[in-house]
Amino acid sequence: MSMTMTQKILADHAGLSEVKAGQLIEARLDMVLGNDITSPVAINEFEKSGFDKVFDKGKIALVMDHFTPNKDIKAAQQCKQTRTFARKFDIDNFFDVGNVGVEHALLPEMGLVAAGECVIGADSHTCTYGALGAFSTGVGSTDMAAGMATGKAWFKVPSAIKVIITGHPQKYVSGKDVILHLIGEIGVDGALYKSLEFTGDGIKNLSMDDRLCISNMAIEAGAKNGIFPVDEITIEYMKGRVNREYKVFTADDDAEYDSVVTINLNELKPTVALPHLPENTKPVDEIGEIKIDQVVIGSCTNGRLEDMKTAAEILKGKKVARDVRCIVIPATQSIYKECIKRGYIDIFIDAGCAVSTPTCGPCLGGYMGILAEHERCVATTNRNFIGRMGHNLSEVYLANPAVAAASAVAGRICHPEEVE
Repeated sequence: MSMTMTQKILADHAGLSEVKAGQLIEARLDMVLGNDITSPVAINEFEKSGFDKVFDKGKIALVMDHFTPNKDIKAAQQCKQTRTFARKFDIDNFFDVGNVGVEHALLPEMGLVAAGECVIGADSHTCTYGALGAFSTGVGSTDMAAGMATGKAWFKVPSAIKVIITGHPQKYVSGKDVILHLIGEIGVDGALYKSLEFTGDGIKNLSMDDRLCISNMAIEAGAKNGIFPVDEITIEYMKGRVNREYKVFTADDDAEYDSVVTINLNELKPTVALPHLPENTKPVDEIGEIKIDQVVIGSCTNGRLEDMKTAAEILKGKKVARDVRCIVIPATQSIYKECIKRGYIDIFIDAGCAVSTPTCGPCLGGYMGILAEHERCVATTNRNFIGRMGHNLSEVYLANPAVAAASAVAGRICHPEEVE
């Protein structure tokens, strides 16, 4: 029977020769992920169920990234509980203040996820690792608890949508625009519990950072996962990071897809998602005059080195508008250090930006950038729901780093060309 790329990975991890859409399977796991918000819930379930050991201390990652450095007493207690659990079971991959990064940027950077692997995480954006040709998806904390104890998880095999990417992105167009365009086309539930499988000759023109961004936001279309084929760019990225054998799976030529969507990179423009859904998209030059109060450049979607480079190139020699707060958050300590070496941090500070240690903070309205009533923010994050970044009457506009940086300078949402 023909299978998609995702179905082949799931079949392999279930010990089956084949699987089909809708089939229930139990699959072995290569990595189980939790953060400082979801891990305490999972730990409570782990202990309530009477588990006294983890399946593999090297295949669990606990990343203290959402509210750290601790924003309040509750956050401190959650981190303490997770820290205690990690020490009790000698978890290899425990990341805390000083060596932490935003989880979905950190794990690929550290080589903790690889092609052909099966990964679950108690965070909806765990689908990021599909950029490496892995099956990865978000789960609840109860499933995380079971995964830590048994190394297995139940899945319903998803059907798939094929996304054919052609062409070459123009200046100021990135992976963020690809995924915002796709979500705008199919809607926030257009891929509900399906696999978004990316293919086409245009993929070679997308960097790994582009792909990580695209896979990260697959969940914003309702997808179970988003996955890219493994090519030279993938292999080069894993080289020196992944120190174990990995498998490369490819979809069968006659694999079945529920639908096919084609995206021509040549025709894409910088795209913005207006409040209050990621599907509410328009090209930036069709938005009109929208003044802003804040810009956030960072997150598990766009806090990587290419994103920092893009923002720095826009902001160099310029100043953030008088009434705008611009917050820049490199996603990992390694990215932060590289930004220092390249002079990006100086550029950001000289422009009037605040630069933070790695944290998810403002993305989910946690801290480090909460919005007041009627304030507007351009963010390189992944969600713009009502109240996502603060007050229920605030507004979040999703954009790529070039648009975000340009808007910070202009004091309104604008095309990067306007501030060149």
